[in-house]
Amino acid sequence: MVNHRSDLTKKVGGFTKPRAPLGLWMVGAVFFLFLIIPFFVRSPYSLHIFIMVFYFAFLGTAWNLVSMAGQLSLGHAALLGIGGYTSTLLFMEWGLTPWLGMLVGACVGGIIGGIIAYPAFRLRGPYFALTSIAFAEILRLYVENTEIGPFGIPLKAAMGLLVPLRGHAPAVFQFENKEAYYYIALLMMFVAVTICYLICRSRMGFYLAAIRSDQDAGEALGINSTKYKLMAMVISSALTALGGSFYAQYFFIINPDRAMGLAMSIEIATVGVMGGWQTVLGPTIGSILLTPTSELMRAYLGGATAGLDLMIYGLLIIIVVLFLPNGINDPLMRLVRRLEAHVPKTKIRAEKDTE
Repeated sequence: MVNHRSDLTKKVGGFTKPRAPLGLWMVGAVFFLFLIIPFFVRSPYSLHIFIMVFYFAFLGTAWNLVSMAGQLSLGHAALLGIGGYTSTLLFMEWGLTPWLGMLVGACVGGIIGGIIAYPAFRLRGPYFALTSIAFAEILRLYVENTEIGPFGIPLKAAMGLLVPLRGHAPAVFQFENKEAYYYIALLMMFVAVTICYLICRSRMGFYLAAIRSDQDAGEALGINSTKYKLMAMVISSALTALGGSFYAQYFFIINPDRAMGLAMSIEIATVGVMGGWQTVLGPTIGSILLTPTSELMRAYLGGATAGLDLMIYGLLIIIVVLFLPNGINDPLMRLVRRLEAHVPKTKIRAEKDTE
């Protein structure tokens, strides 16, 4: 008798193992390329663009966890601000290193995100989107107009908080070169994408997909939709707050206008939607394509003609939305599948079973 093994398997050491799909090899190759870029790119501005790409890929992936439950958040900047203010205040007032402060900020962000989302998730319709916008704007206006908050917390109003400078001090998340920030941002992006991938492959991911597709049918099968949407929101909020701590330490300042403003929330959502929301790699692809475009146009066109860079950026977004309604991830995945179909099949010698 002859056993024909699958063309997606290979025999190693007497065991049959699945051959990695082409898409996985491509992702690994891109990640390896990102690892070695600082060895060849020395320009601080170029490294800054890569850091922003990784940073918004991280934020977009965190935001994407909520969209996987069929929910649209337009107030994630509030959570970013909460994380950044928490870690910075702990550093300024109590001398707690931001390495620990960012974990505290993530916990605070996750708790507040869950509290805000819980009543909205018990309702149907656009209530969560409206609640997220309202919460973000209320928080921004409060911080922007408050010098001293509850319990004597110095919020410094519109000026924001300035991170105390310590020079090259890795122990307090401060480095003299951008390579360190580059690898931290890359690691953050990798962790966020990995978490998103694991959730999608878990029972929770299947439940979120069912809720997104038909919440009534999912609940009829016994899925607690509020519970799983809330879990996604808490994880998303914690990751976003973690990103807020990185923002504060990288720019050495955090203020309500930028960190908590509606513009930041829309920028995070745009990366996710443009790349392909409700997909694992969509926000990363969106950030790779959109963030450099935004940064370069701001640098070369922002000072020449006021608003021209924003007009061109908006035009690009409109074109993508019109011609790629499922995001940039969709045609890329179709291309990968076509390439996989043309990859030569691995021929494995047939083996005869002895009776």
